[in-house]
Amino acid sequence: MLAFVARVVVIAIALWVATLIVPGIDVTAGSTATQIGTLVGVALIFGLVNAILKPLIKIVGCLFYIITLGLIGFVVNALLFMLVGWLSSKFGLPFTVDGFWPAFWGAIVVSIVGALLQFVIPDTVDQR
Repeated sequence: MLAFVARVVVIAIALWVATLIVPGIDVTAGSTATQIGTLVGVALIFGLVNAILKPLIKIVGCLFYIITLGLIGFVVNALLFMLVGWLSSKFGLPFTVDGFWPAFWGAIVVSIVGALLQFVIPDTVDQR
C-alpha cells in the first residue's frame, strides 16, 4: 500500500512540475488544498490510463514501434496525456491540457520528473 501511495505522490508532483513548466497545462483550482487534491485525482487517473491502455496500445501498435524505432511512443504518450486531461474534466477536476503540443511536452516532463523522483525514493518504499 505504501508503494502505491508513493507512486501516486510521485506522479502528482511530476504533474505539478508540468503545470509550472509547460504552457497549456493548468490546474485552475482556487486554494492550495484544492490544487493538491486535483493533482492527486489526476495522478490516479494518469496511473489508471497508463496501466490499462498503454500496454494494449503497445501490443496493438507493435509494428509501428518497430518501424519508427520507438519514436511513436512520444505521440502515444502525448495522446494518453490528452486523454487524462479530457477524463479529468469529465470527473469535474479543474485540470486542462490545451492541445497536442502541451500534452507532448507535458508527457515528457512528467516522465523525466517521475523517473528522477523514483530514483530518489529508497527501494524500501517502492518495491516493484
